[in-house]
Amino acid sequence: MAERITIDPITRIEGHLRIDVEVDGGAVTDAWSSGQMFRGLEIILQGRDPRDAWHFVQRICGVCTTVHALASVRAVEDALNLPIPLNAQLIRNLVQGIHCLHDHIVHFYALSALDWVDVVSALDADPVATQQLAESLSDWPGNSAKRFAAVQGKVKALVESGQLGPFANAYWGHAAMKLPPEANLMAVSHYLEALDYQRKATMALGVIGGKNPHVQNLAVGGVATAINLDNEATLNMERLFRIKDLITEVKGFVDNVYIVDVAAVGALYAEWLPYGAGVTNYLAAPDMPTNAAATAFDLPGGTIMGGDLASSQAFADWKDVRFRDNVEESIARAWYDGDWQKHPWQEDTVPAAGQWNADGRYSWLKAPRFEGQPMQVGPLSQMLVGYAQGHEEIVKRVNGALSLVSTIAGTRVGPDALFGTIGRHAARAVRCGLMADLTLKNWQMLVDNLNTGDLDIFNAPTFPKGEQQGVGIHEAPRGLLSHWIVIQDGAIKNYQCVVPSTWNAGPRDAQDQLGPYEASLIDNPIADPERPLEVLRTIHSFDPCIACAVHMLDPEGREVINVKAL
Repeated sequence: MAERITIDPITRIEGHLRIDVEVDGGAVTDAWSSGQMFRGLEIILQGRDPRDAWHFVQRICGVCTTVHALASVRAVEDALNLPIPLNAQLIRNLVQGIHCLHDHIVHFYALSALDWVDVVSALDADPVATQQLAESLSDWPGNSAKRFAAVQGKVKALVESGQLGPFANAYWGHAAMKLPPEANLMAVSHYLEALDYQRKATMALGVIGGKNPHVQNLAVGGVATAINLDNEATLNMERLFRIKDLITEVKGFVDNVYIVDVAAVGALYAEWLPYGAGVTNYLAAPDMPTNAAATAFDLPGGTIMGGDLASSQAFADWKDVRFRDNVEESIARAWYDGDWQKHPWQEDTVPAAGQWNADGRYSWLKAPRFEGQPMQVGPLSQMLVGYAQGHEEIVKRVNGALSLVSTIAGTRVGPDALFGTIGRHAARAVRCGLMADLTLKNWQMLVDNLNTGDLDIFNAPTFPKGEQQGVGIHEAPRGLLSHWIVIQDGAIKNYQCVVPSTWNAGPRDAQDQLGPYEASLIDNPIADPERPLEVLRTIHSFDPCIACAVHMLDPEGREVINVKAL
């Protein structure tokens, strides 16, 4: 007999996400993904100056800040057909790349690794054997028996104190936890190192962006990063080399620890490779433009339909008509007034709060569709699109990661292994390594261009009478992000954000097509309905972020999280 499990909120993200699953015979047979908070930025922006929108939309999220800013200024520039200087393009690329490094590292280690790593099991590990395991995978200098013993001591002190801190409330000893103690100890040590390396990325973003979170150096028409190589108060060579040094340090951790750890988890949990595929239509955007006109890109974009790599079709650039004409959102199962599926430029946002109803409306998230189909977005989508298109760097990196997994697992693993929960983690790690190299490449391009004497950073916008429409496209850490703007006589008439977690976490549509989260959970195993770790594994692999920086606090210590098995 089927039983219903409700997890509300999903933890180790910022909250507001509810997942309901029906379980029968130890496997998920149906699922519902529900966004539990109304955002409303689209309404707040109506009537405002388009040049101010990027300041507001950064506040959608406390994690995905730069991405909304980039999409917003690009939307206005697209509506005005306004080009920006090359320096501005490259500085924006640095902002994108550095933010991505921070985001991907945080996702794996802080937000999802504990779905696979049993911290308490690390107490049973032999530090010398842990060193031997780690050295068989990489030559990272932190992989020493002395360090592993020290980390084990920290874990022991936490356990004996009864206060596990960041390791509390996880499913220690769960039947689905399969890593040997030495692998767990290695992962816990790398978790602690990751805290330092994500901080280094944040420092670099603060230098180039003015502050973090919520960078201050963007502007419609370019950037507000004053450049004077002889002035200590502006972006100069000293600051540029500080940024490069920090990126290089982070790259070392990504190449020698992050990618290796994900490959090890994938190999040691090989039985999980078939789970979590769900929607196998993939959508990605070209990004990191290499010229001022934004007609050439370091990152590829396009689609794959039905998991068939041969079906891949590329998007040439941000003006691609196929993309611009075929994005729609459905509110058939969402708490909004009406029952329509519309293009973002024609949408409205009229909230109509209701009760959770599995057969009716059950989410604040709309359901994005491309050519009428649900699409999965994120690092997996971009890596698959790039792989299918023969993108040289992506093919090399994906094959390298699959080779490493195959070596550890002792059996050949091919690209089809990426279509699932483990594959999303692998693709994100591969993309992180690619982004580290591309960020350094764009750093060098910026320095080379400055050395020619070109210091331009801004082209002033002008707003004509009448109506203009634009879309700002960005491949954010969680996938394809687009901001759609309608400007009337210099003011915002309509503004819609179609964000990665809406693509992935959105509900069913009028045709009852499941969203990617929902579809990915079907057939997932559930060993213990009272401790639904397997649900968290698959949902966390998407890197959910519904509306960050909102937290629950009960100073009286009362229960605020409840997992129900009905």
